[in-house]
Amino acid sequence: MKNTLKVLRAQREWSQADLAEELGVSRQTINALEKGKYDPSLPLAFRIARLFDKSIEEIFTPDLADTRNPT
Repeated sequence: MKNTLKVLRAQREWSQADLAEELGVSRQTINALEKGKYDPSLPLAFRIARLFDKSIEEIFTPDLADTRNPT
């Protein structure tokens, strides 16, 4: 899944640690999210969206390779 988390964080001049503290997660979680190595749980995605006053879809978009129909 792709996301704009790094851009949104930079706009507020927050470090990964700052964002992690706001969301109640570890800095490593923020790093993994920004690198696309971790997809957030639905509750975490909602917290992120609320924090940045955006919809989940404005922040997270599926990677086209992840949306292929296996049939």
